[in-house]
Amino acid sequence: MNRQDESMTGAAPQACRWHPVADQQALPDVASETIVACAARAIEQRGRFDIVLAGGNTPRAVYERLRDVSSDWSRWRIYFGDERCLPPLDPARNSRMAGDAWLDRVPIRRSQVHAIPGELGAVHAADEYADLLRSVGTFDLVLLGLGEDGHTASLFPDHEWGSAPGSPDTLAVFDAPKPPAQRVSLSAARLARSRQVVFLVSGEAKRRAVTAWRAGQDIPARAIAPAAGVDVLVESALLSPPAA
Repeated sequence: MNRQDESMTGAAPQACRWHPVADQQALPDVASETIVACAARAIEQRGRFDIVLAGGNTPRAVYERLRDVSSDWSRWRIYFGDERCLPPLDPARNSRMAGDAWLDRVPIRRSQVHAIPGELGAVHAADEYADLLRSVGTFDLVLLGLGEDGHTASLFPDHEWGSAPGSPDTLAVFDAPKPPAQRVSLSAARLARSRQVVFLVSGEAKRRAVTAWRAGQDIPARAIAPAAGVDVLVESALLSPPAA
């Protein structure tokens, strides 16, 4: 049994809803509308909106759309699904990308943005973020991407995913197959503690991962199994056989 098999032991099966989106250009609009609607519901029902952001290339255009929406930004609380162990201002940091694309351009106070302190190194950053999350209940929305190898956040194939009952909230990653090797990721179990989980998937390079996911293969993305299921906003072309 390899490490991903061990991490899946005892995990609930994933209920997955696939939502085709016309193309890469349409996905940011649909995703931003989904986020704003979720925020409005959370603020109305609970007075605040706790969202976990994804890193990578696909979410950037989504965040850029959010610059122009209307919301009570004072009620938003921002968390991150994973982070690279790099200096705080390094452009490869997920928190820096989100800041440049969106957060620094709307009236969200710095105290509302909870970046993972990756500059401390994987162990210390994971410990500090786990301490922070102890005071945070169920997230309202978790955004996730999908890598070409089926990874999500910094949960990679043949690594620990933290999906078994009792898994820690955060994982220190030392040997990521993509640079930098050191990262911090929320575990699959913690990412699943959310009222809604939305994957954002586009680009031809993701086709093999989408096919594996839909076939029920044990890729990391499939380990995120909230009780309410997950929603996948996916470029419609990826759900069809490739053109001959």
